[in-house]
Amino acid sequence: MPKSKSNPTSQRKSDHIRINLEEDVRSKLTTGLERYFFLHNALPELNLEEIDLSVDIFGKKLKAPLFISSMTGGSKEATELNQRLAEAAQETGIAMGLGSQRAAIEDEKLAVSFKVRNVAPDILLFANLGAVQLNYGYGLAHLQKAIEMAEADALVLHLNALQEAVQPEGDTNFSGLLKKIEIMCKQMPVPLVVKEVGWGISAEVAKQLAHAGVQAIDVAGAGGTSWTQVEMHRAENENQARLAAAFGDWGITTSESIIQIREALRKMRIFASGGLRSGVDIAKCIALGAELGGMAGPYLKAANISAKAVVEMIGEVSRELRVCMFAAGAANIAALQGVTLVLRS
Repeated sequence: MPKSKSNPTSQRKSDHIRINLEEDVRSKLTTGLERYFFLHNALPELNLEEIDLSVDIFGKKLKAPLFISSMTGGSKEATELNQRLAEAAQETGIAMGLGSQRAAIEDEKLAVSFKVRNVAPDILLFANLGAVQLNYGYGLAHLQKAIEMAEADALVLHLNALQEAVQPEGDTNFSGLLKKIEIMCKQMPVPLVVKEVGWGISAEVAKQLAHAGVQAIDVAGAGGTSWTQVEMHRAENENQARLAAAFGDWGITTSESIIQIREALRKMRIFASGGLRSGVDIAKCIALGAELGGMAGPYLKAANISAKAVVEMIGEVSRELRVCMFAAGAANIAALQGVTLVLRS
């Protein structure tokens, strides 16, 4: 695919969509969730239809503890995909994260791909920028522009050091970022969330982020899409491809990241993503200590078909979560958070 001379960031986003839809870019690691099981409750003393999936996050009530994980934006293809995803989120009452808005900060004509309030006026919506851009000229005004552009309820700063390191055009100066994140937390008009993009967040990093004032952490652990594998397919030569391919099994798995952060920070709000593929996966993440469970790839593939396909997938995941809670004896999400999982070797 030829490089765009007008906006290389936008072209990169188009490449990412195409590769995620067409190639196998899964991590060589699993999420680790397959090692955890619920103790079956043969007599749950519950009515399945009365199981309460609702949660309150940042002042918004969600019908289920689900979110469409940050994926795309900043290109023509992304505009329709985001509209479909947002329409589905509105219909089903779940949250949604936008992809990186850097392309639209660079070129205001691309902002339309992030404007989804016309079809999703009520959803919990997360704006998104790369944290590393704070080392490349971005400041509070840029962050506020991303929030205002999307009419977002919170801002996600994503950490993608490894992805940047294997990109030929990557921004790799991550020095001093923690202090800048702390400054942004103090000045932001909305909650600030930090997420990885597929390699997990350790307890030590989570403690640093908590001290800086971050209000939630999306672990985005290893086990799902590997962005080094994506970059391998974008590589311009064999050397770049081999460098990216070498990290196919890198990262902290989703389950381990949740456990580490929850043990280190009892009060930190944790969102789970990274290789989740079902309502049962999401239930396990919540039992391990998360509040929300997000998926990206499956929703992207559904959105490539229609908004209706996304609605159907969300409905399927919600039903799986509901039945899982029923069979585990958990009447609501707070009860699910108190369920102890069985670890099998």
